[in-house]
Amino acid sequence: MSHPAAPTSLEKLNKFSFERVLNEDPLTHSLTLLGAFPGPAADRVQAIVRIEKTALDPDRGGSFFGDNGLVKRVTLEESTDIYTWLFGWLPEERERDVKINVICPATEVHVHKYTKQELVMVRETPELYERIVKPYISAFPSARTQWVENILLGHSEQSKVLFSSPEFLILPDMKWDLTTTSSLYLVALVQDRSVRSIRDLRRTHIPLLSAIRREAERIVKEKWGLGKGTLRMYIHYQPSYYQFHVHIVNANQAGMMSMAVGQAHLLDDIISLLEIEPDEGPGIFERMTLTYGLGDQHGLFKAMHTASA
Repeated sequence: MSHPAAPTSLEKLNKFSFERVLNEDPLTHSLTLLGAFPGPAADRVQAIVRIEKTALDPDRGGSFFGDNGLVKRVTLEESTDIYTWLFGWLPEERERDVKINVICPATEVHVHKYTKQELVMVRETPELYERIVKPYISAFPSARTQWVENILLGHSEQSKVLFSSPEFLILPDMKWDLTTTSSLYLVALVQDRSVRSIRDLRRTHIPLLSAIRREAERIVKEKWGLGKGTLRMYIHYQPSYYQFHVHIVNANQAGMMSMAVGQAHLLDDIISLLEIEPDEGPGIFERMTLTYGLGDQHGLFKAMHTASA
């Protein structure tokens, strides 16, 4: 069930009151805007709108040039909890041109997350994890992962699910246009709520991680004809939300900051590390020092930057 202020049509999108640009990314051809939509009463509901150019189809190479205009038509892709995803057209006769992601209502936490950030590299020792990061994860508001919970419980996006088992689901990520295989982007959501990040992984999770890898390879082979070795599967640390998930993208996809060293850990490498974990004693991810980039708007930034100085 979407929020009453969620813009599920072009008419509602046109009521967006622009406040400022939060971020501009020439690499992904995207703009992230802060503003508001009319609320159910006379109030305004703060919102973030991210406009992203969809992948260009090489088969339509001769049709990209011509008169450009503003968005003329949109279709609703999905609206669940505070998130809404739409596709937009410029001239209506073209392929859909832009993907529009909306967060409404957007909290100040969302505003910080989507504001352009300066990164610093921090070294998270097991001691810092226990003292700073683990309490932060435990206090992470459940409202920020309600959209994930809705999917896991079968309340939303069920028509998109490509694989379902008691352990995990695989479905397209909201960043993918669902059409262009060169930019294929799927996500595996794990049902076990006790696994929040790679810090919680143990040797006993190898069958789960191996099953995700196996099913992802099977799905892309059967649906899109992509053979072995065509996928890059990875896990973020720190992740954007603390419900364990695996990113599954076309191995030839380039330029995604989320695949950078210091955030993305290859699923194959994680499985290999767990395979050499001792049967007794602390797990390997309990004992490791993890180095990663942290944005200056992140909730952990001040404490971790100070501790790492």
